[in-house]
Amino acid sequence: MSAPGGDFSLPHSTAARPDLDWSQIRETILMINLAMAQIEMALRDSSGSVEVLTNSFTGMYGNLMALVESAHHLPDSPVKQEIEEAGTAVSAQMQQAIVAFQFYDRLTQRLSHVCRSLEDLGGIVNDPARLYNPFAWNALQQKIRSKYSMEDEKLMFDTLVSTGSVEQALQLYVERKQSEAQADTSSDIELF
Repeated sequence: MSAPGGDFSLPHSTAARPDLDWSQIRETILMINLAMAQIEMALRDSSGSVEVLTNSFTGMYGNLMALVESAHHLPDSPVKQEIEEAGTAVSAQMQQAIVAFQFYDRLTQRLSHVCRSLEDLGGIVNDPARLYNPFAWNALQQKIRSKYSMEDEKLMFDTLVSTGSVEQALQLYVERKQSEAQADTSSDIELF
């Protein structure tokens, strides 16, 4: 069909403008892609700021330790003792901040895994040969599970797949984390 003055083409079918070509699969993939884009945008927006903070805290920690070490060489006095005590207190606070940055690093890794998993899910949903193939779905699940590096993540995945209950999987994950936290009395800090 042509319109006066040029070609006339119809836009793709969407949920807002459905036609005979409309597909719930395309709509599902569109929503998956939107979720991935939101996650990727949040990761990019926050990555630079967190890197600056991490580098700043690591640098400040090093400078603080140099000051405390210099204070050790001063003659004994109440001022020396105050400097050392304040240095120790600030050092502990900075170590807590660095642990929080490590948590952020773990969070970004998890969200990146979510994006890749959603991308793989979109691929299987968009491929009619794999969409109705249970072996393809099992392969997808195993691929996703293999990306988990921590045992508690694998346990949560296994619980979700076996029970179908997000609530039960999260409850088990939280319980395991709480028991680990109670058992773990060490406070090892890994600097970046």
